[in-house]
Amino acid sequence: MAGYTDFVVAIDLGTSHLTGIVGRCTESGKLNILARETEEENTGIRRGRVFNIGETAVKLSSLVRKLESRLEGSRIAKVYIGIGGQSIRTIDHIVSRELDGEEEVTEEILDLLHEECRAYKPEGLDVLDIVLPAYRVDGKRTLNPVGVPCRSIEADFKLIVGRPSLRRHILNTAERAHVRVAGIVISPLVQAEAVLTESEKELGCALVDFGAGITSVTMFKEGRLQFLNVIPLGSRLITRDLTELNLVEAEAERVKITYGAIEADKEDTSTVQVNGEDGTKLSDIRLLDINTIVEARAKEILENVLVRLETPEIAKLLGAGVVVTGGGSNLRKLAELIKGRLKKDVRYASLRKGIFEQGTISCHDACDAVAVGILILPDVENCARRATPAASSSATPPPAATIPVPTVPPRNPASGKKKKDGGKVKDTIKGWVGGLFSDDEL
Repeated sequence: MAGYTDFVVAIDLGTSHLTGIVGRCTESGKLNILARETEEENTGIRRGRVFNIGETAVKLSSLVRKLESRLEGSRIAKVYIGIGGQSIRTIDHIVSRELDGEEEVTEEILDLLHEECRAYKPEGLDVLDIVLPAYRVDGKRTLNPVGVPCRSIEADFKLIVGRPSLRRHILNTAERAHVRVAGIVISPLVQAEAVLTESEKELGCALVDFGAGITSVTMFKEGRLQFLNVIPLGSRLITRDLTELNLVEAEAERVKITYGAIEADKEDTSTVQVNGEDGTKLSDIRLLDINTIVEARAKEILENVLVRLETPEIAKLLGAGVVVTGGGSNLRKLAELIKGRLKKDVRYASLRKGIFEQGTISCHDACDAVAVGILILPDVENCARRATPAASSSATPPPAATIPVPTVPPRNPASGKKKKDGGKVKDTIKGWVGGLFSDDEL
């Protein structure tokens, strides 16, 4: 019989590997990890998006089966999937309304602003998520405008957008794998929830994820998302550049991780032993030759990051500095170079303290941040399959869910007010992100 009847399943579709984690919250509010598995990924996902649907579907199906094998007979009914990709970014969308100066702002007026935002369809883009807006009454920033008499009310929304194919390919992949989708979540946002502290988000902090296929830059200030941008360059390019030294890709990856550095000593004459595909020893390669290649590509990626953070408007917001993560962040001297350029504190990401139940299965630190971030979202649904006679005897897996366009999050989370259309109001992560799509909205 099933060993677990209540858990959440989170899948991170990474460029180098797929990670799946099953967990549940205990009575103390801590996260208990029940299972963790990975699938190596080489060509099915490119630059953070599903490229080969068939190949990725095989990997996803295998990952779900691996997770189920660790759940003491329990079956997985659906999963949450983190969405990434080079086309993801934030755009501003301002909605305003003129009043007579004596009229007070009401919940109904805010409803109209939100409805107008939901109706906005940027040309050629899919709205993946809608961040809680910043309000201004008569040009002045106001946290809660309800009850304030004014001549104008303005809601500054941040829309997270991407190519329409980004989400569609994930849904097609899940359908091919016979995996039901409970929700699609923006990976950089849930990653930040798992590694950034509340004080960092309040003071102003940039989270930079140097991934294999893409590099994402996510910035917060006053607890609110300020911008999100994905750069279509990743550390896998460094690995491929190193193959020019007559290395197979697996050995080039090992050499990059073990010896790669930015601004290495140009006088260093030491050599590195490298191996062939069959493990036989090849002729040694000069460390200087390795780091000349590493430095050229790494600096190209880094310059694309710094150009987004060095502007006076952004730099002054980085009160808590920069947090770096991802495989590419392990290059030696990278953090020091960022600190020297920005004159800001730089630290390496780690999962926040206090998330896990003592004694639970260990997660692999910040590399699991996307999946862990999904598990700690508010109002995630039970992903365990109910053990009904019909379900246990059926040989046909449930179809993948279709995920609708996101809804704007509640205007005033503290009020607990539901939307007038009767739809379920989704809680927000500390008030800065909405649009978590679940079966309630299908």
